[in-house]
Amino acid sequence: MKYLFSLSSKIGRSFLNYLDYIFSLSGLLYCILKIFVKGNYSGKKLVRLGIIEQIYFTAVQALRIIIPIALVIGTAFFLQFSKIADQYDLGKLAAVILLRELGPMIAAVVVILRSATAVTTEIGYMNVQGEMDAIQMAGVDPLALICLPRLIGITTAILCLFIVFSLVSVLGGFASAWILSDISLHRFLLTIGKSISFSDVFAVLFKAMGFGVIISIICLYRGFEAKNSITEVPVRTAKAAVECFFYCLIFNVLISVIFMLRG
Repeated sequence: MKYLFSLSSKIGRSFLNYLDYIFSLSGLLYCILKIFVKGNYSGKKLVRLGIIEQIYFTAVQALRIIIPIALVIGTAFFLQFSKIADQYDLGKLAAVILLRELGPMIAAVVVILRSATAVTTEIGYMNVQGEMDAIQMAGVDPLALICLPRLIGITTAILCLFIVFSLVSVLGGFASAWILSDISLHRFLLTIGKSISFSDVFAVLFKAMGFGVIISIICLYRGFEAKNSITEVPVRTAKAAVECFFYCLIFNVLISVIFMLRG
Protein backbone atom coordinates (compact mmCIF):
# COMPACT_ATOMS: atom_id res chain seq x y z
CA MET A 1 0.00 0.00 0.00
CA LYS A 2 2.83 2.36 0.87
CA TYR A 3 4.53 1.50 -2.44
CA LEU A 4 1.36 2.26 -4.42
CA PHE A 5 0.96 5.58 -2.63
CA SER A 6 4.57 6.51 -3.39
CA LEU A 7 4.15 5.47 -7.02
CA SER A 8 0.94 7.44 -7.45
CA SER A 9 2.53 10.54 -5.88
CA LYS A 10 5.48 10.29 -8.28
CA ILE A 11 3.15 9.94 -11.25
CA GLY A 12 1.12 12.90 -10.03
CA ARG A 13 4.18 15.09 -9.60
CA SER A 14 5.47 14.12 -13.04
CA PHE A 15 2.12 14.93 -14.60
CA LEU A 16 1.95 18.32 -12.85
CA ASN A 17 5.52 19.11 -13.93
CA TYR A 18 4.62 18.18 -17.49
CA LEU A 19 1.56 20.44 -17.40
CA ASP A 20 3.69 23.25 -16.00
CA TYR A 21 6.16 22.78 -18.86
CA ILE A 22 3.40 22.87 -21.50
CA PHE A 23 1.86 25.99 -19.95
CA SER A 24 5.28 27.65 -19.78
CA LEU A 25 5.88 26.96 -23.48
CA SER A 26 2.41 28.29 -24.30
CA GLY A 27 3.02 31.40 -22.19
CA LEU A 28 6.33 32.11 -23.95
CA LEU A 29 4.67 31.70 -27.35
CA TYR A 30 1.84 34.00 -26.31
CA CYS A 31 4.25 36.72 -25.16
CA ILE A 32 6.23 36.58 -28.41
CA LEU A 33 3.10 36.64 -30.59
CA LYS A 34 1.70 39.51 -28.53
CA ILE A 35 4.85 41.54 -29.22
CA PHE A 36 4.65 40.67 -32.91
CA VAL A 37 0.99 41.64 -33.24
CA LYS A 38 1.26 44.91 -31.31
CA GLY A 39 4.57 45.88 -32.87
CA ASN A 40 5.32 48.44 -30.14
CA TYR A 41 8.92 47.45 -29.45
CA SER A 42 12.23 49.19 -30.02
CA GLY A 43 15.03 47.98 -32.27
CA LYS A 44 12.82 46.99 -35.22
CA LYS A 45 15.72 47.26 -37.67
CA LEU A 46 17.75 44.85 -35.55
CA VAL A 47 14.77 42.49 -35.39
CA ARG A 48 14.41 42.51 -39.19
CA LEU A 49 18.14 41.91 -39.56
CA GLY A 50 17.91 39.06 -37.06
CA ILE A 51 15.08 37.45 -39.04
CA ILE A 52 17.09 37.63 -42.28
CA GLU A 53 20.18 36.19 -40.58
CA GLN A 54 18.16 33.36 -39.03
CA ILE A 55 16.58 32.45 -42.35
CA TYR A 56 20.00 32.52 -44.02
CA PHE A 57 21.58 30.32 -41.37
CA THR A 58 18.66 27.92 -41.05
CA ALA A 59 17.46 27.65 -44.66
CA VAL A 60 20.06 28.87 -47.14
CA GLN A 61 23.05 27.22 -45.49
CA ALA A 62 21.06 23.99 -45.06
CA LEU A 63 20.39 23.65 -48.80
CA ARG A 64 23.64 21.74 -49.34
CA ILE A 65 22.31 19.18 -46.87
CA ILE A 66 18.62 19.00 -47.77
CA ILE A 67 19.11 18.77 -51.56
CA PRO A 68 21.31 15.62 -51.58
CA ILE A 69 19.08 14.00 -48.96
CA ALA A 70 15.96 14.74 -51.01
CA LEU A 71 17.57 13.46 -54.21
CA VAL A 72 18.73 10.20 -52.61
CA ILE A 73 15.38 9.56 -50.88
CA GLY A 74 13.39 10.43 -54.01
CA THR A 75 15.51 8.23 -56.27
CA ALA A 76 15.34 5.28 -53.89
CA PHE A 77 11.59 5.74 -53.49
CA PHE A 78 10.83 5.72 -57.22
CA LEU A 79 13.22 2.88 -58.02
CA GLN A 80 11.71 0.65 -55.34
CA PHE A 81 8.01 1.47 -55.67
CA SER A 82 8.02 1.51 -59.49
CA LYS A 83 8.56 -2.26 -59.33
CA ILE A 84 5.43 -2.94 -57.28
CA ALA A 85 3.03 -0.15 -58.27
CA ASP A 86 1.54 1.09 -61.51
CA GLN A 87 1.79 4.73 -62.55
CA TYR A 88 -1.36 5.83 -60.73
CA ASP A 89 -0.37 4.20 -57.46
CA LEU A 90 3.16 5.57 -57.83
CA GLY A 91 1.87 9.14 -58.10
CA LYS A 92 -0.47 8.65 -55.16
CA LEU A 93 2.28 7.10 -53.05
CA ALA A 94 4.64 9.95 -53.89
CA ALA A 95 2.03 12.51 -52.83
CA VAL A 96 1.35 10.75 -49.53
CA ILE A 97 4.80 9.53 -48.51
CA LEU A 98 7.21 12.10 -49.96
CA LEU A 99 5.09 15.24 -49.79
CA ARG A 100 2.72 14.75 -46.88
CA GLU A 101 4.80 12.68 -44.46
CA LEU A 102 8.52 12.66 -45.20
CA GLY A 103 8.92 16.22 -46.50
CA PRO A 104 7.99 18.17 -43.36
CA MET A 105 9.72 15.69 -41.03
CA ILE A 106 13.00 15.67 -42.97
CA ALA A 107 13.01 19.47 -43.03
CA ALA A 108 12.31 19.53 -39.29
CA VAL A 109 15.08 17.03 -38.52
CA VAL A 110 17.63 19.03 -40.53
CA VAL A 111 16.62 22.21 -38.69
CA ILE A 112 16.77 20.46 -35.30
CA LEU A 113 20.26 19.09 -35.97
CA ARG A 114 21.66 22.33 -37.39
CA SER A 115 19.78 25.28 -35.94
CA ALA A 116 17.80 24.15 -32.90
CA THR A 117 20.88 23.07 -30.99
CA ALA A 118 22.70 26.25 -32.03
CA VAL A 119 19.83 28.48 -30.87
CA THR A 120 19.58 26.74 -27.50
CA THR A 121 23.33 26.99 -26.98
CA GLU A 122 23.39 30.65 -27.99
CA ILE A 123 20.49 31.62 -25.71
CA GLY A 124 21.96 29.60 -22.86
CA TYR A 125 25.35 31.27 -23.03
CA MET A 126 23.77 34.72 -23.36
CA ASN A 127 21.63 34.06 -20.31
CA VAL A 128 24.45 32.66 -18.17
CA GLN A 129 26.85 35.48 -19.05
CA GLY A 130 24.29 38.17 -18.28
CA GLU A 131 23.79 39.43 -21.83
CA MET A 132 20.02 39.14 -21.52
CA ASP A 133 20.07 41.38 -18.45
CA ALA A 134 22.27 43.86 -20.31
CA ILE A 135 19.82 43.98 -23.22
CA GLN A 136 16.94 44.57 -20.84
CA MET A 137 18.85 47.30 -18.99
CA ALA A 138 19.44 49.03 -22.32
CA GLY A 139 15.66 49.40 -22.68
CA VAL A 140 15.16 46.63 -25.26
CA ASP A 141 12.85 43.67 -24.72
CA PRO A 142 14.86 40.42 -25.15
CA LEU A 143 11.70 38.66 -26.36
CA ALA A 144 11.50 41.11 -29.26
CA LEU A 145 15.20 41.32 -30.08
CA ILE A 146 16.19 37.68 -29.50
CA CYS A 147 13.10 35.47 -29.53
CA LEU A 148 10.92 37.02 -32.24
CA PRO A 149 13.54 36.79 -35.04
CA ARG A 150 14.21 33.16 -34.22
CA LEU A 151 10.52 32.23 -34.13
CA ILE A 152 9.82 33.85 -37.49
CA GLY A 153 13.14 32.82 -39.03
CA ILE A 154 12.97 29.14 -38.08
CA THR A 155 9.32 28.81 -39.12
CA THR A 156 9.97 30.45 -42.48
CA ALA A 157 13.09 28.35 -42.98
CA ILE A 158 11.24 25.06 -42.43
CA LEU A 159 8.59 26.12 -44.97
CA CYS A 160 11.31 26.92 -47.51
CA LEU A 161 13.22 23.70 -46.84
CA PHE A 162 10.05 21.66 -47.20
CA ILE A 163 9.32 23.22 -50.60
CA VAL A 164 12.88 22.49 -51.74
CA PHE A 165 12.70 18.92 -50.45
CA SER A 166 9.38 18.32 -52.21
CA LEU A 167 10.59 19.62 -55.57
CA VAL A 168 13.93 17.82 -55.47
CA SER A 169 12.61 14.52 -54.10
CA VAL A 170 9.69 14.28 -56.53
CA LEU A 171 11.10 15.83 -59.71
CA GLY A 172 14.79 15.11 -59.17
CA GLY A 173 14.16 11.66 -57.74
CA PHE A 174 11.81 10.75 -60.57
CA ALA A 175 14.27 12.06 -63.17
CA SER A 176 17.03 9.90 -61.72
CA ALA A 177 14.75 6.87 -61.59
CA TRP A 178 13.50 7.62 -65.13
CA ILE A 179 17.08 7.46 -66.41
CA LEU A 180 17.64 4.11 -64.68
CA SER A 181 14.25 2.56 -65.51
CA ASP A 182 11.34 2.71 -67.95
CA ILE A 183 8.91 4.89 -65.94
CA SER A 184 6.62 7.02 -68.10
CA LEU A 185 7.27 10.69 -67.35
CA HIS A 186 4.09 12.07 -68.92
CA ARG A 187 1.79 9.61 -67.21
CA PHE A 188 3.47 10.08 -63.85
CA LEU A 189 3.13 13.88 -63.95
CA LEU A 190 -0.59 13.52 -64.74
CA THR A 191 -1.22 11.04 -61.95
CA ILE A 192 0.70 12.92 -59.28
CA GLY A 193 -1.14 16.11 -60.27
CA LYS A 194 -4.44 14.30 -59.72
CA SER A 195 -3.23 12.83 -56.44
CA ILE A 196 -2.37 16.16 -54.80
CA SER A 197 -5.41 17.92 -53.39
CA PHE A 198 -5.89 21.24 -51.61
CA SER A 199 -6.19 19.44 -48.29
CA ASP A 200 -2.80 17.83 -48.85
CA VAL A 201 -1.19 21.19 -49.54
CA PHE A 202 -2.85 22.74 -46.50
CA ALA A 203 -1.86 19.79 -44.28
CA VAL A 204 1.83 19.89 -45.18
CA LEU A 205 2.04 23.69 -44.90
CA PHE A 206 0.31 23.54 -41.53
CA LYS A 207 2.73 20.82 -40.43
CA ALA A 208 5.75 22.84 -41.51
CA MET A 209 4.53 25.94 -39.69
CA GLY A 210 3.71 23.87 -36.60
CA PHE A 211 7.18 22.32 -36.63
CA GLY A 212 8.74 25.78 -36.84
CA VAL A 213 6.79 27.03 -33.83
CA ILE A 214 7.46 23.88 -31.79
CA ILE A 215 11.19 23.86 -32.49
CA SER A 216 11.78 27.54 -31.89
CA ILE A 217 9.71 27.76 -28.67
CA ILE A 218 11.30 24.66 -27.10
CA CYS A 219 14.82 25.84 -27.97
CA LEU A 220 14.21 29.32 -26.61
CA TYR A 221 12.66 28.03 -23.41
CA ARG A 222 15.43 25.52 -22.74
CA GLY A 223 18.02 28.18 -23.48
CA PHE A 224 16.49 30.55 -20.93
CA GLU A 225 16.53 27.74 -18.36
CA ALA A 226 20.35 27.85 -18.24
CA LYS A 227 20.99 30.48 -15.55
CA ASN A 228 23.67 29.52 -13.06
CA SER A 229 26.52 27.82 -14.88
CA ILE A 230 27.88 27.27 -18.39
CA THR A 231 27.78 23.53 -17.71
CA GLU A 232 23.98 23.74 -17.82
CA VAL A 233 24.02 24.75 -21.49
CA PRO A 234 24.91 21.32 -23.02
CA VAL A 235 22.29 19.64 -20.83
CA ARG A 236 19.58 22.07 -21.94
CA THR A 237 20.69 21.73 -25.56
CA ALA A 238 20.42 17.94 -25.47
CA LYS A 239 16.97 18.17 -23.86
CA ALA A 240 15.82 20.66 -26.47
CA ALA A 241 16.94 18.48 -29.39
CA VAL A 242 15.20 15.36 -28.05
CA GLU A 243 12.01 17.23 -27.16
CA CYS A 244 11.88 18.99 -30.52
CA PHE A 245 12.04 15.68 -32.37
CA PHE A 246 9.51 14.01 -30.04
CA TYR A 247 6.91 16.77 -30.18
CA CYS A 248 7.33 17.23 -33.93
CA LEU A 249 6.73 13.50 -34.38
CA ILE A 250 3.60 13.63 -32.20
CA PHE A 251 2.34 16.71 -34.04
CA ASN A 252 3.00 15.05 -37.40
CA VAL A 253 1.02 11.94 -36.48
CA LEU A 254 -1.81 14.00 -34.99
CA ILE A 255 -2.25 16.17 -38.09
CA SER A 256 -2.01 13.14 -40.40
CA VAL A 257 -4.72 11.32 -38.44
CA ILE A 258 -6.99 14.39 -38.43
CA PHE A 259 -6.74 14.91 -42.19
CA MET A 260 -7.07 11.17 -42.84
CA LEU A 261 -10.32 11.04 -40.86
CA ARG A 262 -11.62 14.16 -42.62
CA GLY A 263 -10.70 12.74 -45.99
